[in-house]
Amino acid sequence: MHMDELIVVGGGLAGCEAAWQAAQRRIKVALFEMRPHLQTGAHRTGDLAELVCSNSLGSNQLDRPSGLLKEELRQMGSLLVACADQAALPAGGALAVDRDAFSKAVSHAITNHPYIRVVREEIQFIPNQPAIIASGPLTSPNLTRSIQDLTGENHLFFYDAIAPVVLAESIDMNIAFRGSRYKIGTDVAGDYINCPMDESQYRAFVESLVSAERIQLREFESAISQGVRTGMHPFFEGCLPIEILAERGPDSLAYGPMRPIGLRSPSKSARRIYAVLQLRQDDLVASLYNLVGCQTNLTYAEQRRVFRMVPGLEKAEFARFGQMHRNTFIASPRILQPTLQTREYPDLFFAGQLTGVEGYMGNIATGLLAGINAANWLHGKPNHRG
Repeated sequence: MHMDELIVVGGGLAGCEAAWQAAQRRIKVALFEMRPHLQTGAHRTGDLAELVCSNSLGSNQLDRPSGLLKEELRQMGSLLVACADQAALPAGGALAVDRDAFSKAVSHAITNHPYIRVVREEIQFIPNQPAIIASGPLTSPNLTRSIQDLTGENHLFFYDAIAPVVLAESIDMNIAFRGSRYKIGTDVAGDYINCPMDESQYRAFVESLVSAERIQLREFESAISQGVRTGMHPFFEGCLPIEILAERGPDSLAYGPMRPIGLRSPSKSARRIYAVLQLRQDDLVASLYNLVGCQTNLTYAEQRRVFRMVPGLEKAEFARFGQMHRNTFIASPRILQPTLQTREYPDLFFAGQLTGVEGYMGNIATGLLAGINAANWLHGKPNHRG
């Protein structure tokens, strides 16, 4: 490490945004990313800003909180939102991206910035110099222990899940149809592929879903037991496994991610749609589609069996199965100032999902704030409050 550099730990959404914002303010930045030399349980590549869970960054409409936040970030010069706009895919009123095109755009901008050097190395301890810790929810065990020593917290975590992705050519378009809710989107035919269910098909799907075999993880099961005792659960509420959501009631999916409102089948002979599983384009060439709202912890064999019960997916071929991973975070209200500086060390900042924020846009926004504030602190200027 060079002592005259700002250290940014983590090449995810928050880390890349933080590094960019600081570098744009003429701060020398060393961005440390441990992948591909040390992989996590969920990432698949060593690319910067790899999207692990969904390829959607949420609503793009200004009357929605996520859409308003995106527009604010655009006006503040967010690199990540600009790259997302560049890699955008048809997704109705949402901003979804081609994962590879997005990460390549971010990587190109970061690696070619004259004030940023990318170091492919694990940071095992909190640096003893100005730093932004944006190592994400999949922080390495070594750095996690260092953070625990700093914060005094040992058991702050939740579980997140990823949805399956299927090959477009394996979807039966004689049954499925294109359409966006309330016809919002870029494509006249509709940005989403919709697999409609009548009530009997839906009931059978839900019954199989809740009774299907799940991947057994010792630590995970222990957390669930603890959650049952305390009345809480160890999941990220915004990304519940579909089987957990289905356990809340037989119609929880039909009134949740599989609600049919705003959609109408083009077939006049089609029976009334009781529920619908939507698929969203996952790459630029439209060869891959992810199952919206279907993040899961079912075994791979059960995912194949249960999701093939959905009309139109009877012969679906899976490019990626869903999975679950543990996410770590800190007790931010106790540890951080509104500027994202730690209360004890003003030259140490945290950003991203590690701070407990939800979703991609929260990660990017905290990265932007931490990057600007770290640069201001190093320049002796006042900081912005989140």
